[in-house]
Amino acid sequence: MLRELIIKNRSYRRFRQQDSISEATLRELIDLGRLSASGGNMQPLKYMLSCTPEKNASIFPHLMWARLLKPWTGPAEGERPSAYIIVLLDRKVGQNAGCDHGIAAQSILLGAAERGIGGCMVGSIARGPLREVLHLDERYEILLVLALGKPGETVVMEEAKSETDVAYWRDKADVHHVPKRPLDQVIVG
Repeated sequence: MLRELIIKNRSYRRFRQQDSISEATLRELIDLGRLSASGGNMQPLKYMLSCTPEKNASIFPHLMWARLLKPWTGPAEGERPSAYIIVLLDRKVGQNAGCDHGIAAQSILLGAAERGIGGCMVGSIARGPLREVLHLDERYEILLVLALGKPGETVVMEEAKSETDVAYWRDKADVHHVPKRPLDQVIVG
């Protein structure tokens, strides 16, 4: 069951923007992040929610999408996320998130996948401008943005043809292909 959920949890970059996600659902997902492991149990992460078209529109221009898919610059209007979770480090709690944000983000995205919501963990962010738009206090550092919505594309995994051929791509039918190295190539010794 967990394996199927992990396979279902792909990095979606096109969504059915008109299908909204409620604040209550975002809170349930953040609760999964909150309950996840934290180095030294410091729990330095905080979260900002966005599920209104206006706030979403202010966040979107500050994210970079799928650098390998040139000349694509990101989802068009109507294909954009219908919600975001901004993962923050609260510097009053700790100066380093370690890997907490990765653990929390994966828990949140697995919870989203279980609910039929697709997501994308975005780390390529214009942090300064996004900070201004969100009116964030200096105590918070933007670590990740989780883009969420009902999937508007098909993403499939396939075995990588070589150890270096792992670049994702889209075919003529606009199906997003994600090569994964075979299990025997990732086990050492």
